Amino acid sequence: MLRCDSYDKAIQVVWDGLKLLSPAVRGKTVLLKPNLVEYSSTAPINTHPTVIAAAVDGLYRLGAAQVTVGEGPGHVRDTELLLEECGLGAALRDVGKATYVDLNNDEVHRVPTTTSLTALAELWLPQSLLAADVVISMPKIKTHHWAGVTLSLKNLFGVVPGSVYGWPKNVLHWQGIDNSIVELAATVPIHYVIADGVVAMEGNGPLHGHARDLGCLVFADDPVAADALCCGLMGIAQESIRHLVLGASLGNPSPTDWLMCGERHEALQQRFRVCPHI
Repeated sequence: MLRCDSYDKAIQVVWDGLKLLSPAVRGKTVLLKPNLVEYSSTAPINTHPTVIAAAVDGLYRLGAAQVTVGEGPGHVRDTELLLEECGLGAALRDVGKATYVDLNNDEVHRVPTTTSLTALAELWLPQSLLAADVVISMPKIKTHHWAGVTLSLKNLFGVVPGSVYGWPKNVLHWQGIDNSIVELAATVPIHYVIADGVVAMEGNGPLHGHARDLGCLVFADDPVAADALCCGLMGIAQESIRHLVLGASLGNPSPTDWLMCGERHEALQQRFRVCPHI
C-alpha cells in the first residue's frame, strides 16, 4: 500500500506500486478490470481514469505483450458515452496503446461453476476475460448498501455480460449477492489487485455515498488479502463482510501472514460511515 493524496501524483505512485508488486506480465496478455458503473460529477463512483491509464502504461513498461481494459457496466448500456463522460476514453487515448472492450457485448463461452453456493451450474463469460493470461481487478474502494463493501472480489460482477444476464445483472442478486461474489471469484481467478483509494466512498455506496479522502493506492497479489486490508482502512471488521468469510479459502485473510510493503495501513486507517443495516 502506498500513500497517494492526489490523482496528480497517481502516475508515479502506480509505477512505484507496480515495481513493488512485480507482477509476472512479461510477454503475457493482461486484462485490467476497473470499476465503471455510471458517471456522476459529484460522486466518486468509478476507478479514476488516471489510475487506469497509469496501470496500462506501467504494465507495458514491465513487458506485457498486450494490455486490455475491460468492463461490463451494470447500469449504463451506452458504454462509449460513459467512457467519454468519466474521462477514461481520453485517458486511454493519451496512453496511445491501450484498447477497451465492452464485456457486456463480447463473445461469450460457457464455463462451469466450481462451488455450490448458487444454483448456477454455469456462467457465460466474455472471450476477452477467458483469453487473458493475467486478470487485474481495479476496484474503487467503497462501502456497499448490500454487500457491506465493494472491492476487488465484488468488482467481478462487471465481467458478467449484460447481453446474457441483462442490466443490472439481477440474476446474480437473485442467487444472493455474497454467494454470487464468491462463485465468480472461484470461477474467475484474480491474479493481482490495484485498488483506488485516493478518493473513496462511504455511506450509501456504491453509487450514492459521499466522497472520503483515503489517500492511498493498494497493490496486492491476493484479492482476499487486498479486500481484508481495505476493510481495515475503512474501519470495517472483515468478519462482518459475509462474502469475505465465505471466500476466505480463495486467498489469505490473516494479516499476520501478509508480507507488507510501503505504508502501514494503521497510518491511514479511518472509520467510514456505512448503511445502518450493515
